[in-house]
Amino acid sequence: MTRPDFALELDLIAQGALRVAGVDEVGRGPLAGPVTAAAVVLAPGAIPEGLNDSKKLTARARDALAERLALCAEVSVAHASVDEIDALNILRASHLAMERAVAALTPAPDFLLIDGNLIPRGLTIPSRAVVKGDARSLSIAAASIVAKCARDRIMVDLAQQHPGYGWETNAGYPSKGHRDALRNLGVTPHHRRSFKPVHNILYQAKSVSD
Repeated sequence: MTRPDFALELDLIAQGALRVAGVDEVGRGPLAGPVTAAAVVLAPGAIPEGLNDSKKLTARARDALAERLALCAEVSVAHASVDEIDALNILRASHLAMERAVAALTPAPDFLLIDGNLIPRGLTIPSRAVVKGDARSLSIAAASIVAKCARDRIMVDLAQQHPGYGWETNAGYPSKGHRDALRNLGVTPHHRRSFKPVHNILYQAKSVSD
């Protein structure tokens, strides 16, 4: 199994880009909650052991690594809201969250490694899109961990305000339990109305009320 390394970053550093940030987002697929992005600048001499694509780590490992990264790296987290997701579309909202996370890093990085195949249009810093970047770049892997932990905490908090949807375990993704609750309990203010399963329930409810 291949693991991310620091080769992309070291190549850029050798070219003079001393502060390279990895950027990733989480939360494009859920039916509820914000989309969350993180930007992380790792210090070459203080990279935590065990960094990997957040999806390949346990929740406990992610939390421990996020805590370590907060101490030894430059980290920023930003979000795009459910209203922004519905107004813009999920891709543009995820890019907006990335742009906000990058903007919160001070001083600004010299270069960005962006997970995926697109560079958000609002970024003015030199950037490279890296497909499957969280499996290739330690900086992007770090960003994926930080973003995942931050968003999961939000969903646990929202689960306490809106019990029954299982957000504390499904993080808003369309699990069977979440979809059943959506039908039985209805749509909350934190559901993405532009997403088909939510839209369909709202449309059915409107049809019945009409």
